[in-house]
Amino acid sequence: MSWTSAPDLEVAPRERGAVLGQWNSAVTSYYLILGAATLLLTIGLVMVLSSSSIDALVSSDGASPYGIFLNQARYALVALPIAWVASRLPVAFYKRVAWPALLVTLGLQLLVFSPLGVEVNGNRNWILLPGLGQIQPSELVKLALAVWLGAVLARKRPLLGQWLHVLVPGVVVALGAIGLVLLGHDLGTAIVMLVLVAGALFVAGVPTRMFLVAGAVALPVIWQITQMSDSRIRRITAFFSDDCDPQKECYQTTRGLYALASGGWTGQGLGESREKWSYLPERHNDFIFAILGEELGLLGTVLVLALFGVLAVAMARVIRRHTDPFVQITTAAIAAWVLGQALINIAVVIGLLPVIGVPLPLVSAGGSALITTMIALGVVVSFARNEPGAAEALAARTGVVRRSLAVVGRSSRTGRGARG
Repeated sequence: MSWTSAPDLEVAPRERGAVLGQWNSAVTSYYLILGAATLLLTIGLVMVLSSSSIDALVSSDGASPYGIFLNQARYALVALPIAWVASRLPVAFYKRVAWPALLVTLGLQLLVFSPLGVEVNGNRNWILLPGLGQIQPSELVKLALAVWLGAVLARKRPLLGQWLHVLVPGVVVALGAIGLVLLGHDLGTAIVMLVLVAGALFVAGVPTRMFLVAGAVALPVIWQITQMSDSRIRRITAFFSDDCDPQKECYQTTRGLYALASGGWTGQGLGESREKWSYLPERHNDFIFAILGEELGLLGTVLVLALFGVLAVAMARVIRRHTDPFVQITTAAIAAWVLGQALINIAVVIGLLPVIGVPLPLVSAGGSALITTMIALGVVVSFARNEPGAAEALAARTGVVRRSLAVVGRSSRTGRGARG
């Protein structure tokens, strides 16, 4: 017994030490973000193909079930090289472009009130640009606002215990950007932007008492804004009603819950959704999580939740390990945006919130949202590459791969020469 058990007792600590060493590696955040984002994007493309096939058939008069999916794949292919470039740019670049990027994106947001503006489902939050198609500038405003808040709050960090320095220019400019979005009646995007700003202020070190006062002021303002739209009032009233009609105001929520309930543990099978046959509205957009639950079951929904959890852990690591306040605050803003939007979307689908109308990041169909989210994650990957020790670790791994490939190449040439 002693001869066989002693080696096992010696190996276990070494294995635990190896795992702990990998977790504490300087490149762990980098690989976690890349892995989780890649898997979410892949799941999203598969689910857009499945959930949109009926809509694509109808819109193309039966010609093809792949139209919406091909558009989404095209957006992903456009975003990939841009996100790659964003992941390779230095931190100093983002500091320099913070102000110009915010001004340009706010200018684009103003265009929604011009003849280029397009109204969809009561929200005027899109513009139609010749040659580029329809884009949603508020998505670009989110990214620019996150970077701008990082630059401004990092410089003023020692003064953020004072109300004036919190308000000017950070909160004032942020509220101005949110106000432009609200003028287009897009409450869902405005709420996500509020979460983004709160994440940046929290990591910047704004005192808790200021958040309490801001929340006390914001809640009645949001309530007044909801009163400006009849459809919004009906949705919120229906949510709090005990006898909401499942054929009217609660139709979309009810059908989404039907989809989730019918999925069970393992789902009906990929492509086997019943709700996508024109029962559940916005099935490939805001309610794609319901179709995912119907086809892939509880296991599929838990996988998606786990991947967003991995993103949360990875971005928290970047905030904790990096020494630059700009990186910490910008990463916090992007994390609050992406993860907060995911939580809002999922809460709406499972009936914990009234229908607001925000997509599930990286999963729902939508070009502007997908491209901007991928670029934002590319920015965080750039920050992860600049964690202390990360650049050296990545360079060393790249060198090992190159040397291994060179050895394989020489071996194959030697083998061919010997056979010859």
